[in-house]
Amino acid sequence: MASPIIAEGTCYVLFAYDVAHAFDLAAAERRLASATQRQTVKQKRRAPAFFEYDPAPLRVTEPAESLAVGGHVTVGGHVTADYVEFVLYDFGAMSVSYAIPLKGPLTELPRLSTILYGNEQLQTDSRRRVQQLVDALGDAAIRSRLAEFVEDYVVFQIEAFSEPLEASMLWTEHAQTVAQVLRAESRPLSQQEVSDALASRLSFGPNDATLIDTDVTLLFDPEGEDVRAVIEFANTQLLEMRYLDAQLDEALEQAYDLLGRTPGLRRFLPSPYGLPLRRLGRLQLDAAVLFEQVTNALKLIGEQYLTRVYGHVSRRFHLAEWDVSITRKLQTLDGIYGKLADRAATQRMELLEWIIIVLIAVSIVLPFFTGLVGK
Repeated sequence: MASPIIAEGTCYVLFAYDVAHAFDLAAAERRLASATQRQTVKQKRRAPAFFEYDPAPLRVTEPAESLAVGGHVTVGGHVTADYVEFVLYDFGAMSVSYAIPLKGPLTELPRLSTILYGNEQLQTDSRRRVQQLVDALGDAAIRSRLAEFVEDYVVFQIEAFSEPLEASMLWTEHAQTVAQVLRAESRPLSQQEVSDALASRLSFGPNDATLIDTDVTLLFDPEGEDVRAVIEFANTQLLEMRYLDAQLDEALEQAYDLLGRTPGLRRFLPSPYGLPLRRLGRLQLDAAVLFEQVTNALKLIGEQYLTRVYGHVSRRFHLAEWDVSITRKLQTLDGIYGKLADRAATQRMELLEWIIIVLIAVSIVLPFFTGLVGK
């Protein structure tokens, strides 16, 4: 069967970064409004009608030089659009998206998908732009630090084919091609792999479809902005959970090491665990607050289809498993914090007991010593 021809479409390449403890979005909006780029930078706090963000993220679009991806344009390469969009979430994450216009046979998409998988060129450019924006935000980015973690994702949005195509044909007649796009694989896939790649799909009508996989989504919809916003948020959520999980792993290693130490002579010093407990407590609080912010930042109101989209994306990203893992580690950290606090309290009591014993001994011996001196 001849390959369908894409008449109009866009490929969106997303990169999510953790860049700060939090964003003061109102201050960030004021700073960007007063910047020298204000004539070319567009800002909007609007969210789709069915989205309930708390608070709504700040979207910033700035001009950018087009980048050739996958070789020179004349030999099958693709070029990004002349703008880059940023989304700033109040919990300190930032998402960057590049747009690549799509036209031509559907069978060309597996090659582009393979090129975009972990694309270092776009990732390097996105990290540079994120750092520049964070520098411009100043103290609106609270406790800023650009983490090494990055979570990338690709959304192929096809708005129209040159000839009418029923959406179901994407996972029937053209299943092999679509599966290669979703798996970012140019080689033919086994039937088992094709079935797994196409398992997370949903449609609202006969002429639209959303096929979701771990690293790529194929969206056949002329009005897919809401779906893309859900996927972008979920990708950012995954980034934050990965980052938080890594922080908790490091904190647990430090806590286990601290719990296994023998205080020795330090037991007679005031609060040998004071500073480590304060650090551990602050990390525990920061992690718990971030976890609550990330998991409760988005609510979908009155739109079952978008809720289903988020459910499919969550399962592909294993967000529930990340949730369980982080919750368990927070509980473990809380238990270790309690043990260290009890140990510190016990050592303080031991120190007080020794002080009392010494004072009693001094009070008993002192009269005899005074009498001997008097003679």
